[in-house]
Amino acid sequence: MGARYWQNRQAKMSVVLGVLLLALATMILTVATRLPKDWGITAGSAQIIAAVTGAIGLGNGLVQFLTWWRKRGAATAAPTSADVATAKDVLSGLVTQQWRDETVLRSLCDPEPMPLPWHSTERRELADRPEIIAKGTVAFPGLDVHIADMARNFRALRCRRLVILGGPGTGKTTLAVQLVLELLRTREPEEPVPVLLSAARWDDRLYGRLQDWLAASLALDYPALRAEGLGTDMPETLVARGEVLPVIDGLDELPDTARADMLTALNRSLYETDQLILTCRTDQFAESVEEIGDALTAAAVIEPQPMSPAASADYLEACLPPVPHSVWPQVLEELRKGAVPALSEVTSTSLGLWLVRATYIAPRVDPTPLLALGRGSAATLHDHLCDQLIPALVSTRTPAEGPPQPFRPQHAWTPEQVDRWLTYLSRQLERNEEDPRDVAWWHLARYTSSRTVRFGAAAVIGVVVGLAFGLLTKSLFFSAMAGLFSALVAETLIGSWFTESPGHADFHLRGRLAELLPALRDGLIVGALGAIVGWLMAYASGKPVFALRSSVQIGLLSFVGFVALLSLIRWVESPTADLTARSPRSTWQADRNLTAIRIIGGLVVGLATAGVLLYSGIPPDMSILVGLVLGLLFGLVLGRHHAWLAYKLTIPRLATRGSLPLRAMDFLDDAHRLGLLRTEGPYYQFRHVELQQHLANGRHVAPVTPPARAPSHRDGPGGQDGRT
Repeated sequence: MGARYWQNRQAKMSVVLGVLLLALATMILTVATRLPKDWGITAGSAQIIAAVTGAIGLGNGLVQFLTWWRKRGAATAAPTSADVATAKDVLSGLVTQQWRDETVLRSLCDPEPMPLPWHSTERRELADRPEIIAKGTVAFPGLDVHIADMARNFRALRCRRLVILGGPGTGKTTLAVQLVLELLRTREPEEPVPVLLSAARWDDRLYGRLQDWLAASLALDYPALRAEGLGTDMPETLVARGEVLPVIDGLDELPDTARADMLTALNRSLYETDQLILTCRTDQFAESVEEIGDALTAAAVIEPQPMSPAASADYLEACLPPVPHSVWPQVLEELRKGAVPALSEVTSTSLGLWLVRATYIAPRVDPTPLLALGRGSAATLHDHLCDQLIPALVSTRTPAEGPPQPFRPQHAWTPEQVDRWLTYLSRQLERNEEDPRDVAWWHLARYTSSRTVRFGAAAVIGVVVGLAFGLLTKSLFFSAMAGLFSALVAETLIGSWFTESPGHADFHLRGRLAELLPALRDGLIVGALGAIVGWLMAYASGKPVFALRSSVQIGLLSFVGFVALLSLIRWVESPTADLTARSPRSTWQADRNLTAIRIIGGLVVGLATAGVLLYSGIPPDMSILVGLVLGLLFGLVLGRHHAWLAYKLTIPRLATRGSLPLRAMDFLDDAHRLGLLRTEGPYYQFRHVELQQHLANGRHVAPVTPPARAPSHRDGPGGQDGRT
């Protein structure tokens, strides 16, 4: 309903804009034919420029309106079982690759999974009745089970619904990621594909049902599902048929009312056979269950048991290099004996263990502070570890020499720079109530006002167009009028760039050649319209003898301009739907490449315009200059996806303020390689929300770079012996 409404509105607006352009073209021609001859304006040149612009504008509007009219009641073909199976395989491969990379980056299995035991919750008010959850006894006994056993227990559930609870940093997301990979590894063809999603991205006001939000998320995060051969409705089809297992992470990140609303929406949306995995902090989940007066239907609820100091010490000892620092035996002994209560509390969670590994084991620094701080407050020790995390990761994961390595940064950044830029991002996310987790590169343009940038870009376009028309006509009046109008149109069009989503260029011919025939047909219609306009304008200018010549020139140029600049670009330009556009970097590159293709298309039309101007007697240098300038501007302005251009206009302003570097995408990519950010589809997210909150709240002190060490030949991509 919403998409059709906007298509209808866009079609009508295109017709209105086309009529205005044609009216303006007629006015320009009228003015040009009445100006003194010594101003240097020829009726032929003014006629060609005005008529072609008006004909293409009006023809484009009419074509879009007629296309919408034809499609408004058309039915779409239903996908076959083979199509659905292919789409599931594509989705399974993309999810597997995404989270396998994250698993290596997070060192989830190096040297072994963290020994965190899980068991069914003892708080009966948080779970549904046992006989509804599973046959016989409730699953997930209090055992330190392997992830394969966890997956088998999940499949044994009656409805295969699971809620993973725990305190901050207890490994809820880690377990969810491991479950996703294990379920994918052992998935049978008839089983749904697990997909991990952030709960913070669900706006229940926009998507009242889980299925609607899930389909929209699949279309955005895994756009290969809309690739050729699968159909544009495949995400909706997979969700509607229950072929996707949503793994919703971080319910606790929502406001209190939103959490309760989401639980209510889940209970209302789930069919009898729908599967689900949900993670949330225990206290927040309990509050939401109490508020709605109901638990999640048929879902097993599990919680972690804190790791004992002995288990934590054994795990840390396994992470140490063969010849550790001389203080480590004392730290581990004190930990096992319970003599460092703060350290025992911090390392009882997976987050605390990882922080100790990243800040003291990987850099091979003196762990003596763990003894002193370990006898004090756990909060103080946690803040200390967060303060040391960025300099520790920067020092241990230095840029790789030679070919790029997947888990080492490609550029050198100082700890102070990384700290300052991540603090800026964390505070921007904190202000965003609707989406407090996702860092999208195309959203950076929304972090600062675009008014100055829009006015500046529009002014540049107006000046360039005015100069081009001034060279062509030798008229200050005509030049100023064309420049002013171009600036006004550009300012209006550029305003939407800062809210547009990324796109990509799809040149696949197989199965899409038939789509070119309507483009050629529409081009012929626009060419005929241009010929009629040229004929009428020749008569209106009092030069009927040139009517046939004018009709041929304007009709041909209208056809070439519409087909090359509008139809082909519209055929090539698509929302990010390429199989390779599955990450933030690839979506950025895809939109950049699309911009280059549009510019090339505009230059082709510009050269065609130059040829027609040459044929009309305009000097060669002036014809080429005007054609190239107009073609370049048209290539930049036209189209539906300008996220990369908005990014390039915004980043210099943020860099001037010190908020982000000029190479912002390189920095975000390296922050992911450092282990500070993770990726979820086209988004970056802070690897741990606790670190995001720590930076946003300003509790940290200025980072201090730890003593440098010479890397050994055994160092892998994660720093020390491949461990982090």
